[in-house]
Amino acid sequence: MSKINWCLTFVAALSLGVSGTTTAQAYSTYHQKSSALSVGKLRSLNNSRVHYVKAPKNYRHAKNTHGINTIKHSRGTAVTFKTKYLLPLPGYHNQAWGNPQSVATNGRYLYVLYCPTAWHNRGRIVRYDMQKLNKLGLTPRQLQTAYTSNAAAQLASHAAVKIGAPFETGHGQSLAYNWKNRHLYMWCDKEKSAATPVNQYGYIKQIKAETLTPRYQIRFRLKHKRFSVPGGHVLTFDTQGRAYFWSRPTTHRVYIYRGTISKHHVKFSLTHQVLSHGPGTHVQSMGYNPHTKRVYLVADDSIASLPVSKLAGKGHLSKSSVRWTKFGSKREFEGLTFTKSGHAYLLSNHNPEILISNRTSW
Repeated sequence: MSKINWCLTFVAALSLGVSGTTTAQAYSTYHQKSSALSVGKLRSLNNSRVHYVKAPKNYRHAKNTHGINTIKHSRGTAVTFKTKYLLPLPGYHNQAWGNPQSVATNGRYLYVLYCPTAWHNRGRIVRYDMQKLNKLGLTPRQLQTAYTSNAAAQLASHAAVKIGAPFETGHGQSLAYNWKNRHLYMWCDKEKSAATPVNQYGYIKQIKAETLTPRYQIRFRLKHKRFSVPGGHVLTFDTQGRAYFWSRPTTHRVYIYRGTISKHHVKFSLTHQVLSHGPGTHVQSMGYNPHTKRVYLVADDSIASLPVSKLAGKGHLSKSSVRWTKFGSKREFEGLTFTKSGHAYLLSNHNPEILISNRTSW
């Protein structure tokens, strides 16, 4: 491992009606010389309980743009999501908070990563203090209008919101909280266009919770003999600090990767079991539920889950190990994160909101 250079990133906060000054963040890049990937013998699992759900050509907007929405299961394991927070739109000083890409929680805070379309691989993190928001007793509509109304409740909500400076994020679907070391991480999966990476290197950033900007990043190659991938698009951690991401190498098949991210070193293994049936068109998110000890693979209106204990070693996943839920919302599922008690927060776009699950086990 060698520490080669410092990244000095100048980010203009001028986009989509955002006014502000140019900011700069400096953080180091650690170049990992050793390969970050190992691949063993693979076997296919016919997880036929999971059904592929094609993403709609045009996503629906929230039915109640200023009120409570419900997203119910239509097939599979039962769970219902109901609006918890309507996220501010627009944001502070008319900032573009209309395109959230991922969400993470440590139990008290919700961290939402916004990547405005016109910013091209850049974004910012906004932290919501749920403890303060709950004490204020705001309605979802009051939080939504936090920066467009001068009413007392809206002005009071500002103390519960911390706004990070812009930085280079890539697509931004991977913000995740490591329960073991209590740090935030994310891939920086820069793309020339949709699903077209800039290069073959993987970059993972550790995020400073106090500033919501990168502390450092690690550059590495996910390469094993002739097998290679440029990096992941989603990320989650279990309570032991193990990292996971999933990919869709073909229309229906799913690869699941498991590994570790230490201070300046990354190592992933492609787990032995290849799922024959993926949940849907887009790899949108991945979450870990500490209550059920399962990882959740999120596509639009379709979520599959499986126990992490059966991914270890050569793997012992069976058809009955895998659960699946289909929804009929036609909305875009951007992120899924869990508290230690198993409550799930679903981030949906158009209009941006956080919905909470009615069950801790599903």
